[in-house]
Amino acid sequence: MQIADRNVVSFHYTLTDDQGAVIDSSEGREPLAYIHGEGHIVPGLEKELAGKQAGDKFKVDVAPEEGYGPRHDELIQVVPRAAFQGVEDLQVGMQFQGRNDQGSINVTVSKIEGDNVTVDGNHPLAGQTLHFDVEITHVREATDDEMAHGHVHGEGGHHH
Repeated sequence: MQIADRNVVSFHYTLTDDQGAVIDSSEGREPLAYIHGEGHIVPGLEKELAGKQAGDKFKVDVAPEEGYGPRHDELIQVVPRAAFQGVEDLQVGMQFQGRNDQGSINVTVSKIEGDNVTVDGNHPLAGQTLHFDVEITHVREATDDEMAHGHVHGEGGHHH
């Protein structure tokens, strides 16, 4: 069965950066399962999976525009340390949910200088080319329940 919309696709992957360092991998875990065409994985990878079938192995490079997007400097700002009341040991790399004009936004602390804390609302992989090594393990039709719930049930998916 070739991968098309409304298919549950299970695949193993290794994601690396431009230097070849592993960012994420399904190695040693269950394959990742998603419903094709529902926007649950980065667009560039989903496009490359279309038409493939179980047993296919391939590598794909996904540009930032089809991955986690370009970096936006306007999502980086300096806020006072007082904005983190109740956080005793504030450290670079910590993540918080904040608010901006568009609603809630996840931010990562990228620098701390005295009472000034720099936070970055970009996705950690924004602006990076994503290098995927993929092996498709299974393709099947999504059930009506999976489509209604918007996620895969059972092995590699959600368990109610």
